[in-house]
Amino acid sequence: MFDAARRFRVTAVALAATSLMLVGAGCADFGDEDRARSAGDFSPNSLTPVIPTPAPPSSPSNNPDQPPPTGPCVDPDPAVIATCLGATSAVTAGDAQGESTVVAERTTGQIISTRRNGPRRIVGTVPVDADSDGGLMDFAPSPTFEQDQLIYAYISTASDNRVVRIAPGDTPKPILTGIPKGATGNVGSIHFKSPTELIVATGDAGDPAAAANPSSLAGKLLSVTALNSGSTAPPRVLASGLGANAVICSDAADGSLYLTDRAPTEDRLQIIDTTGTLRPLWTWPDRPGISGCAAANGSVVISTARTQRVEMLSAPTRERPTVEPPVVVLEKRYGAFGRMAASASGVFQVGTINKQVGRPGPTDDRVVRFMPPNASQSRL
Repeated sequence: MFDAARRFRVTAVALAATSLMLVGAGCADFGDEDRARSAGDFSPNSLTPVIPTPAPPSSPSNNPDQPPPTGPCVDPDPAVIATCLGATSAVTAGDAQGESTVVAERTTGQIISTRRNGPRRIVGTVPVDADSDGGLMDFAPSPTFEQDQLIYAYISTASDNRVVRIAPGDTPKPILTGIPKGATGNVGSIHFKSPTELIVATGDAGDPAAAANPSSLAGKLLSVTALNSGSTAPPRVLASGLGANAVICSDAADGSLYLTDRAPTEDRLQIIDTTGTLRPLWTWPDRPGISGCAAANGSVVISTARTQRVEMLSAPTRERPTVEPPVVVLEKRYGAFGRMAASASGVFQVGTINKQVGRPGPTDDRVVRFMPPNASQSRL
């Protein structure tokens, strides 16, 4: 399966090597008809996709002959690679080693690239309505990002949750609209399964009955193949009954897809098979507040907000079909955890959401980089 996050990292390396900066000036051709279509409840937006580049050799962050940087947003913890953010939502590793990050702020609608003690660059800003748990909830680069510089985003407006397409110098274009918006349960996510298919997981909008209703887009796993704005083709429903905080993650090693959500009676980790059917891998009846997941090399990690943990388990294989209980690899060290990402090298990143549900510290919110132990190790 195609891994869009990995392609985004490859693009970042290529751009850094050629010293290019992408600017919003006619980089994608929508055509007159496409530009004339309704863009929803947005104001004009200019997207400048600047991808993270490695810090120069003389940077104080990696030069032992220079004193460490100081200031209100400098975190002494070397695992912290981004600070002083708004409550985070989607996180993507900006390079193969996971030393830089591309992170979304839920309430501001900003997508930001940065690294530890490095410059902060705004990749783009999407107008959002951040009431309750809505806002900018996820983003994914186009599978042909190097050529078209398009980014897709899952957002909230005043009237609905939706998927939009963003091009440099253009207003966001609606791709999928009418996803119900509620007082809670708005968080959803997107993932390119292939260059022509976008998988969308929608929250239940605080209404489990709507998640079971085939006529509602709430609480669904959807397949979207009409990726141009103005299309009237309805999405294909792959699965129903999703709860709140529906998040997709992928293991780039084998293309496995996973989904976490919060059902009324339990939090869940499920695997998405090749047909879109959901199969439970593990459940948490104590409802720790699962916020997201990431996967690499056969291991899956999940993050929680209420218990402030990162837990890890091994995905089942033909040789080992039984799923062992997850082990705790981080706990109550950084506060409430949000979304996660895995780098190509197997290093994970997790954002904090202390400004949303926790007790923010002086450098919150943050993105933390870590390498967990093997999932087969004993519970910490």
